[in-house]
Amino acid sequence: MVAVLGQYDNRLRFLRKRFSVNIDVSDKRIVVVGNDDSVVEIVEGIISQVVTAAKKGYVMDWNEFESLVDLYSSWDRLSPQTTQESILSGKIRPKTKGQAEYLEAMRKFDVVFAIGPAGTGKTYLAVAMALDYLKSGAVQRIILTRPAVEAGERLGFLPGDLVEKVDPYLRPIYDAIMDMMPAEKFYTYRQKGVIEIAPLAFMRGRTLNNCFVILDEAQNATHQQMKMFLTRIGFNSKAVITGDVTQVDIDRGSSGLIECESILKGIEGISFVYLSESDVVRHPVVKQIIKAYENHERNKNEKNS
Repeated sequence: MVAVLGQYDNRLRFLRKRFSVNIDVSDKRIVVVGNDDSVVEIVEGIISQVVTAAKKGYVMDWNEFESLVDLYSSWDRLSPQTTQESILSGKIRPKTKGQAEYLEAMRKFDVVFAIGPAGTGKTYLAVAMALDYLKSGAVQRIILTRPAVEAGERLGFLPGDLVEKVDPYLRPIYDAIMDMMPAEKFYTYRQKGVIEIAPLAFMRGRTLNNCFVILDEAQNATHQQMKMFLTRIGFNSKAVITGDVTQVDIDRGSSGLIECESILKGIEGISFVYLSESDVVRHPVVKQIIKAYENHERNKNEKNS
C-alpha cells in the first residue's frame, strides 16, 4: 500500500486536494467519491496506473507520479485509451514550417542541433521521433539526458540521495515522454533499460551504440561536457541536442552549445536547425514575451557596443 499511496499517504492527500474528491482506503479497496463523474474517472485512472506498476514491482518516484497526474489532467475528459491511441498511431504533426524542417533534419542527419526559445517543441518533437525509431526497431534504446544545472540552486543543498537530487532537473523529460506512451509501458521500458533518463554527468566513459540520444537544455553544458557527450555517440545511433541560447544558467562564455555553432558547422552528418518565436505553440502571449526579451537583449548589446 505504501507503493501506491506514498509515504505517510502523501499521494492520497495530493489527489484529494488536486481534484477535490474523497478517497477512502479499507480492506485493500480504494474508493473515490466526487461530484463530477469525469473527475472521479481521472483519479481512478491515475490510481489504477500506480497500482498496476506496483504489482509489477515498479515503485514510482514523486516526479513520475506528478507527471502521471498532469498527463491525466491534460486529457480533459478524453479517455486515456483514446488519447494514447491517437498519439501512438502517428498523429503528432509539426505545426509550423520550422518544426517540419526540424523533423526532416532528424530523419536525415545523425547529429542534429535544435536551437530556439521555449515552447517551440524542441524536446517534445525529439522524444516523439525517438519513440518512432524505437517502435520501428531502428534503435534498441532511448537515452534522455540534460545538465543538472538550475539558476540559484546547487545539488548539494537539495534533500535526498543522488537520484532524488537530480530528478527535479529531469522532470520536463518525464513530462514529454509520458505524454506519448502508456505509463505502464514507460515503467516497463525504464526498468529494463530500454528508456534511460539520467543527468549528463552519467554519460562519461560510455559508448552509446544502437540508440537515440537526446541532450536537453544543452545551453547549460560546458565545453568539456559537450565534447564528452558528442564523443560518446556510437554506431547506428542518432543524437539530438536541444537548447535555448538566451537562457544560459552558467557563465555564457563557457556554454558548450554556443561554442558548437562555430566549431561544428559544415561537418557532414551534422545539422543545425534554428527555431524562432514564430514556431512557438504555447499560449499566444508567449510569442510576445519572447519577442520582448529578444528586443531587450538586442538593445542592451547595442548599448554595450
